[in-house]
Amino acid sequence: MGRPPLAVGTWGEYRYYKTRVGWRVRTTYRDYDGVTREIQRAGATRTKAKRALDLAIRDRLYVGGGADLKPESLVEDVARAWIEDLRRQGKGAGTIQQYEGNLDRCLIPGIGKLRIRELASVATCDRYLNAVKDKRGAATAKTSRSVLSGVCGYAARNDLLDRNPVRDTSSIAVKTQKIPTSLTTAQVIDLRIWLTYDDKAIRRDLPDLVGFMLATGLRISEASAIHWDDIDLAAKTVRLRGNVIRIKGVGLVMQEDESSKLKKRTLDLPGWCVHMLQRRRARASTGPVFTSAKGKLRDPSNTEADLKEAFAWCGYDWVTSHVFRKTVATIMKEAGLTSRAAADQLGHNKVSMTEDNYYGRDITNTGAAPVLEALDIAAA
Repeated sequence: MGRPPLAVGTWGEYRYYKTRVGWRVRTTYRDYDGVTREIQRAGATRTKAKRALDLAIRDRLYVGGGADLKPESLVEDVARAWIEDLRRQGKGAGTIQQYEGNLDRCLIPGIGKLRIRELASVATCDRYLNAVKDKRGAATAKTSRSVLSGVCGYAARNDLLDRNPVRDTSSIAVKTQKIPTSLTTAQVIDLRIWLTYDDKAIRRDLPDLVGFMLATGLRISEASAIHWDDIDLAAKTVRLRGNVIRIKGVGLVMQEDESSKLKKRTLDLPGWCVHMLQRRRARASTGPVFTSAKGKLRDPSNTEADLKEAFAWCGYDWVTSHVFRKTVATIMKEAGLTSRAAADQLGHNKVSMTEDNYYGRDITNTGAAPVLEALDIAAA
């Protein structure tokens, strides 16, 4: 009866040989692909040879696997493989771009040249995250923690690490957020009227865009993705199915994947917004509702800058587009609508997000449209 094979991940006895220049030690090791292989190392002394073979066995957690990664691989290489794995999973393009940006700015310059096995130390991960926090702030450090955890989790799933050490790192405290600030109804009316006197804002098509965002609570990227076939003027509804993002090396694209923070939903529109859209549709009935000056997708980043300039001209330099979302939530709350309805309007999965930071379920009638009729400048 033949000798039973070694268990996967185990090895036999060490065999030592004296050479002209020192010692050589060998053993047989059964790799994780099931193949038993002989491995050997040499050293000036018997002890040094044994230590070299001990290290070789320690680092022989993974053989093969297509990605050609092993515990000796650089953190940078494992991180790139993790990004490609996210792409295969269909992760949102915006999320991947955010993670890649963090890799390029933080992880690779900070620890990219370490071996992935060296990240098994919680202290090493902690030092890196603390350094990011000191240099770039807590918000970036939190993103870096998510990225590092993703890389180490990927390494653990591929037997490059025996666990994800980031789970044991210290939490990253972020300063307490300011109390959510929103506009009053009177301020909304005032701001919208002032925008109609700003020639530059008019050329940039901001008055209608601002009105649409206040009528829906949509983000700039979401409002920029609305096409005319998403608008049902008869039913007085708008369907949200994507958002506009800029992809490095590609340009502006409309993202419709489910893995982004976007929540697809259909919303009722207040009457004054429907009238505004009817007026616009007389000029154009295809493509995006709110376009760039060249009639293409609108850049959310550039639009944010344009709004900032326009708000300052109107005397509302403290207002951002995000204040509009908080305004919609606050007006709904003051009208007696539920937090669930406000969350549905804004596209939040958790009501606590709306309650804690703004004061979205996929339903059409949240009760917002009648309430938001109060923002019509024609009735002022």
